[in-house]
Amino acid sequence: MSKTAPSPAPGGLPQADPSRWKALVFIALAQLMVVLDATIVNIALPSAQQDLGISDANRQWVITAYALAFGGLLLFGGRISDLWGRKRTFVTGLIGFAAASALGGAATGEAMMLGARALQGAFGALLAPAALSLLAVMFTDAKERAKAFGIYGAIAGGGGAVGLILGGFLTEYLNWRWTFFVNIPFAIVAAVGAYFVIHEPKGGRNRASLDIPGVVLSTLGLVSLVYGFTRAESAGWTDGLTLGLFVASAVLLAAFVFTEAKVRSPLLPLRVLTERNRGGVYLSLGLAVIAMFGLFLFLTYYLQVVKGYSPVKTGFAFLPMIAGMITGSTQIGARLMTRVAPRLLMGPGFLTAAVGMLLLTQLEVGSSYPALILPAQLLLGLGMGMAFMPAMSLATHGVAPVDAGVASAMVNTSQQVGGAIGTALLNTIAASATTDYLVSHAAEAAGGKQAALALQAEAMVHGYSSAIWWAVGILVASAAIAFTMVNTGRPGAAGAVAGSGAAEGSEPQVPVIAH
Repeated sequence: MSKTAPSPAPGGLPQADPSRWKALVFIALAQLMVVLDATIVNIALPSAQQDLGISDANRQWVITAYALAFGGLLLFGGRISDLWGRKRTFVTGLIGFAAASALGGAATGEAMMLGARALQGAFGALLAPAALSLLAVMFTDAKERAKAFGIYGAIAGGGGAVGLILGGFLTEYLNWRWTFFVNIPFAIVAAVGAYFVIHEPKGGRNRASLDIPGVVLSTLGLVSLVYGFTRAESAGWTDGLTLGLFVASAVLLAAFVFTEAKVRSPLLPLRVLTERNRGGVYLSLGLAVIAMFGLFLFLTYYLQVVKGYSPVKTGFAFLPMIAGMITGSTQIGARLMTRVAPRLLMGPGFLTAAVGMLLLTQLEVGSSYPALILPAQLLLGLGMGMAFMPAMSLATHGVAPVDAGVASAMVNTSQQVGGAIGTALLNTIAASATTDYLVSHAAEAAGGKQAALALQAEAMVHGYSSAIWWAVGILVASAAIAFTMVNTGRPGAAGAVAGSGAAEGSEPQVPVIAH
């Protein structure tokens, strides 16, 4: 099924694939679809819940079913990408995602909806690592690679906010079912385009037998971890099942690492994790996503509940962050990536985002959008765009082509787990601070219904600002990790550190960035 790339040039270096920029269009389109889906369904959930008769207790499973399948199967998806070939895995993932979306849009009850969401997550876990690893192997020139990953990084970062706008429009003016059906044309165009345009380089497959124990242990371990944090948000951190899930996750993931060190053909070769630069990327990005997911949650509630914005208006209110991400990724990150060491983009990028987050700690019930929220979002977007761009490139730093899929899956996994942790951790901190505020100011509610409502709004905003202080600290920690762990030089520089995971005889990979 896969077409092969042009043969090497006389000097031994691979020729640039003439269709690489066309391929980027379809890869970016698929990435946009997956990222949009993460937020678009949130906007539609209240309407879908009412139509399908989903109980309040079970509505979280519309989100959780997707997150568990996606997060739990990402490493498996990355290994399948290396085994089957990235193009075949990419197209299969797109077709499956479209079919699952059609099933979700046509859902007649709770079970059908939850099944569709789990299928979307499973095919997304095939699609996401294949998309990133295709970019890693198709763009071999450092400057072109910087541009390609700048575009990819901007979509990866800003797509979630676009999903809020699109979800608002579709839900308000059409029907919640269109938040699922909208994926179908995206997937069909991307799959057809990829089939005819993408040419996968020769020699990039890892045909070793599949590590079944590794698949089982990693999937169960990640599912336990993601579900543990999801459950902690609703049941509390001291709940027996929550604690049991965390213990099970620790045991399963420890067994997974032990297994990978022993088996002949591991699902996740430990060389992918132990290389200093990649390890720094996975850790710093995972932490940064904790802060970002919490922010999306709090700002959405603040704008809709406290300020009374409609879903569409809320979506548009996130546009400055998208603009900042696109600018930071394509105009700052892409231009400087081949001139400076990656840590000099990642570290300052995370610190810039931390300054934006710091502004939001001043949030009050009557805060002005233009004076406070808009500049904070611009700084957040700029900083994250600057940092995501080189980080995604470095996710496959020094990796042999046979490991590109699983290395790409690791950066997706770090973000997926970071998102689950961020939503649960920061939401719990906010809820606790809100409760404490209500208790300590209970006397103020004695002035009647109006006073009680005002106190409730003040308590909510106090909770948000308390949690945002934690997000500031997390972003500063991300910057510190980037400065200390990421020590590779600029791409192409003589002092650039070679990745320890490169296969013998393979060409060192230029640092690249991943979602």
